[in-house]
Amino acid sequence: MEIKKTTDGAKTVIAVTGRVDTTTAPELEAGLKLAGNETLTLDLAGVPYMSSAGLRCLLAAQKKMMAGGGAMTVVGIQPAVKEVLDITGLSGILTLA
Repeated sequence: MEIKKTTDGAKTVIAVTGRVDTTTAPELEAGLKLAGNETLTLDLAGVPYMSSAGLRCLLAAQKKMMAGGGAMTVVGIQPAVKEVLDITGLSGILTLA
């Protein structure tokens, strides 16, 4: 898995490439450690698979952003990942674009 982070003031874009599973989720979690008061765009266009460990990272990041007054939008969701988000109900919790 590869994580690319770009920041422009209070706007952060994190692009993830590769599988997000039990092995790589800790790396994603570390990459999502932000102050919480910024605007985060999480680009998952390069993620073909996400396990429950990855979903936990997304939910934790969403909660932190909301608590800090920030916002998180998830973009570029592949069909297989979207299906998992729909099945788990996270598509109704996360802001998807």
